[in-house]
Amino acid sequence: MTPPIGQTASVEKGVEVLARARARAALIPDLLVEAHRVANNVFAGWHGRRQRGIGENFWQFRNYVEGESLSQIDWRRSGRDDHIYVRDREWQASHTIWLWVDESPSMLFQSESAIVSKQSRALVLAFAMAELLARNGERIGWLGVSPPIVHRHAAERLANALAIAGQQTGFPDTTIVKDDAEIILFSDFLETPEEENEHHRLFERLSRKRVRGHLVQMIDPAEEAFPYSGRIEFRDPETGIRLTSGAAQALKEQYSALFNAHTAGLADFASRLGWSHTVHHTDHLASEALQSLHFNLGENQFTQPGAGR
Repeated sequence: MTPPIGQTASVEKGVEVLARARARAALIPDLLVEAHRVANNVFAGWHGRRQRGIGENFWQFRNYVEGESLSQIDWRRSGRDDHIYVRDREWQASHTIWLWVDESPSMLFQSESAIVSKQSRALVLAFAMAELLARNGERIGWLGVSPPIVHRHAAERLANALAIAGQQTGFPDTTIVKDDAEIILFSDFLETPEEENEHHRLFERLSRKRVRGHLVQMIDPAEEAFPYSGRIEFRDPETGIRLTSGAAQALKEQYSALFNAHTAGLADFASRLGWSHTVHHTDHLASEALQSLHFNLGENQFTQPGAGR
């Protein structure tokens, strides 16, 4: 008996998703090795995410501000000159940071000028970020895959959980994300208008919970430069829709305007929420994106010690 066409398509899609999940699982050990290498290269300039608060470790001396408790004054340091100094200690409570990597079909794209696919690079960045944050004692989780953990080898544990998890093609449930957490999303953010509106509403709800987001937009160099000419058939990896152009170069100006507007719109939306937006091209070094994330994670940190942490 021949199954209905719709059922056949559903089965074929399920087989394709399973195949991609297995391929990702096979690649994870190599991606994890690469992530450790990248993390080690960046670690020399990684200063953690320290802030003033209750803790045992000395952080810095600063000038005394009128109204502060006299018990905070470091009289020995103050006796060296004409200023009164307070000894600040570092806030040591772990912060919750969630990671997520989009595994939609478009993330598998890799042009001839790219070093790796967008998905492979995104996974390396996520694992490397987990490694760096784990060294700083942060609580790290992977949306839809693993709850937050505090562990020196958190990157390996999250990688193992991802290896047996289903394909991360749809944005996961975020109800588990508590107030004042942070979330790092790696995606190309190539969505339909309906998906984009839905995700923007979700991000706005998270922002109202004082969740701070970091959007890392993965871009293959060909997607931005559009180096095509002549007769070419384009295929949408998400829907399978095909478009044949007899003179692809004639599309470049309009395509570039739309692509640049999309990127600028994403950056503007993130800025309005107080979130960060990082663009990473897959023909660039992974360390560049990590350094940008390091800077963004350190900016405008929450200043209420212990709130939601």
